[in-house]
Amino acid sequence: MQHCFFIAATGTATGLTSVCLGLVRALESLGVKTAFYTPISQPNGQESGTERSGQLVNSNLGAQSVKPIDLRYAQRQLSLGKTDALMEEILQRYHQCAEDAEVVIVEGLLQLADENYIGKLNVNMVKALNADVILVAAQNAESSAQLNERIRMTAGLFGGFGNKRLLGCILNKVGAPDPDSQQVIAGEEPPKVEVDAENLQQVVSALPVFNDTFRCLGTVRWNPSLVAPRTSDVCRYLRAEILHEGQIHERRVQSITVCARTIKNMLHTLTAGALLVTPGDREDILLGCCMAALNGVPLAGVVLTGGIKPSPEIMQLCQAAFKTGLPVMLVERNTFSTAQKLNNMNTEVPADDVERIERVKDAVAADINGAWLVERARVDIEKRLSPPAFRHLLVERARAANKRIILPEGEEPRTIQAAALCHEKGIARCVLLGRPDDVRQVAASHNVTLPEDIEIIDPDDVRQHYVLPMVALREHKGLTTQLAESMLEDTVVLATMMLAQGHVDGLVSGAVHTTANTIRPALQLIKTKPDASLVSSVFFMLLPEETVVYGDCAVNPMPDARQLADIAVQSADSARAFGIEPRVAMISYSTGQSGSGSDVEKVREATELARQMRPDYLIDGPLQYDAASVPSVAASKAPDSPVAGNATVFIFPDLNTGNTTYKAVQRSAGVVSIGPMLQGLRKPVNDLSRGATVEDIVYTIALTAIQAGE
Repeated sequence: MQHCFFIAATGTATGLTSVCLGLVRALESLGVKTAFYTPISQPNGQESGTERSGQLVNSNLGAQSVKPIDLRYAQRQLSLGKTDALMEEILQRYHQCAEDAEVVIVEGLLQLADENYIGKLNVNMVKALNADVILVAAQNAESSAQLNERIRMTAGLFGGFGNKRLLGCILNKVGAPDPDSQQVIAGEEPPKVEVDAENLQQVVSALPVFNDTFRCLGTVRWNPSLVAPRTSDVCRYLRAEILHEGQIHERRVQSITVCARTIKNMLHTLTAGALLVTPGDREDILLGCCMAALNGVPLAGVVLTGGIKPSPEIMQLCQAAFKTGLPVMLVERNTFSTAQKLNNMNTEVPADDVERIERVKDAVAADINGAWLVERARVDIEKRLSPPAFRHLLVERARAANKRIILPEGEEPRTIQAAALCHEKGIARCVLLGRPDDVRQVAASHNVTLPEDIEIIDPDDVRQHYVLPMVALREHKGLTTQLAESMLEDTVVLATMMLAQGHVDGLVSGAVHTTANTIRPALQLIKTKPDASLVSSVFFMLLPEETVVYGDCAVNPMPDARQLADIAVQSADSARAFGIEPRVAMISYSTGQSGSGSDVEKVREATELARQMRPDYLIDGPLQYDAASVPSVAASKAPDSPVAGNATVFIFPDLNTGNTTYKAVQRSAGVVSIGPMLQGLRKPVNDLSRGATVEDIVYTIALTAIQAGE
């Protein structure tokens, strides 16, 4: 039975859309198929003519939203007394959007001053949709008493606290600093806000509206990084001329400083994410920023004011710093008016800022009581792992495993950030292999706060402990002490020996090393499990609807039938180990008996061998990819197959096919892939793509920790 939650704001600047998308993420993470619906458009003030919520859904939820009704059209319908006709149209679009969803999140209209009809529209939509109502509030500049009264008044629009369909309120931006304290400050650090569990409880306790029937369903903590725009957003907002683009689309503005002092008194503001605003003739400030950039500090950028361009000689002198990615912009306004304009910049997430909206959704979801909402909706959760549900499962199981994971690329920035995140979230006990001073310097230059108790091991301090054990493992291959000492200079080899000796539980590498650099030492020193004839790999592909497994896409170039059967069984075991019910499709260019040839016969033979090895698994082949994945195609090509149209594990006949397919799906469809995860080794070793993001590394560490706990 489908359930609808209508989300209504108590006023402006509550972050309504962010909370709605966070609710979708929270419910999806619990395995609930959730749709998002905006019935009536309400154009954003700075994005004239656009409907921001729909854009965000289209670009970030992996689904096409139903086009909302134009607000002016809704106004005309109301003025003509056609409220019922309007509600019928809203219901029709609702069903188009919802389809087979279990829960639908509906975003209400923002109530604006002198527009009372909006409140009535929201109430009519709630009745038409037969929805539960959840309010969203933010304190902003109000006192607790004023916020309490605002929530009470909004609740009154929906029948008051006696209405059983009025469930409660989500408090957003909890702990945000007073708006007046967030002004651009000349040479001062931005305010920092700490919100702990005790503070959250105090905020809730100060609002008498909450009781057993009207609940606080979430307290979303203020996080300044979630309102950090890209430097390109600032450039577009200021209509600035770009003097040097650099990494203008990747860098984010964490703080803004107006440079009115001498460079000596401004040095403390040259931190990661800082945007420096200075008159164009202050060449000393520009040179100081360039020195910071050359020392590894990723500033957000420099805004030169007054329309004064630096001389060509100064720009030439700065070229080395510009190559680090430092953006430099020029505006015609003076410094004071530029600072004023920056103070008024809209902090809403632009519809095309996918990275930031993903972080916002995760942050909101983490602070919402999604489990209670699932219980309220009485959703019968089926065994279907959506991407958020799969990521949630990874984190929870990794925490439970509590394993020690070695990271041989311990001086690499993304690896350091991932280790800090894993430590903060309790995903694993990461060990950074690198020179401690260098690790801390890299962390500081990238604005990463390393936990005091995170483990950093200097390779020079431990290398000699592993020389003789390594010789013992490889003496039959002619390994000498001198050669072992030389090989252990490679941190991946050293980390692999630490794993082989049981001093750590798993290994993750590959951010700057090739796959061969990661796998070869593992094959030589860790070796395969007793029951494994080979080492293979799988990718977890986070498709829009569910997570599936691809194997082998990274290790075995041309497996024979027996090896292909082993890969199928290993991959099915991995799928089940990670909460995916294995339905294995042996992929070929032919389905069933329709084709012939050595390649098809290999897949056919491998299918029979795999079935004999594991009769408890659903395994079928040969199947073409569309027959394996699309129910309508399966109905015509393989109507009697127990796997076709519903496969969760896809086994490719060779590395060429597998690697090409996974990359084509990943890049063309914008699908996240986690892996490759290696199968068949005695102890877990996993490889990264050299283009891996911090998030990729975090989830690979989680995978490794879970493997180590099995």
